[in-house]
Amino acid sequence: MACKTCNSDKQSVFNGETAIHFPGLTGLDKPIVWVFPKLVVCLHCGFTDFTVPERALQVLQTGSPVDGAVVWVEGGQPSEKASAKGPSQGAND
Repeated sequence: MACKTCNSDKQSVFNGETAIHFPGLTGLDKPIVWVFPKLVVCLHCGFTDFTVPERALQVLQTGSPVDGAVVWVEGGQPSEKASAKGPSQGAND
């Protein structure tokens, strides 16, 4: 498959760890969503593509933790609704 940006066929897949933060000052009161996707990186232009897993996507849609999503809430405490895993333990969807 060609790169969506430069059409190069020089792409590789890597493991990723990404913390997604809500924007602005209001985002400070929302959970940080951790995802561990496979990253498709264009080795020509650097464009990177990945898919957010369904449970993490639900957190981004609602702004609230959901069962099974890895989130970090204010004060650095894992959400009671989410997995008891902190970001260093990870989870693959």
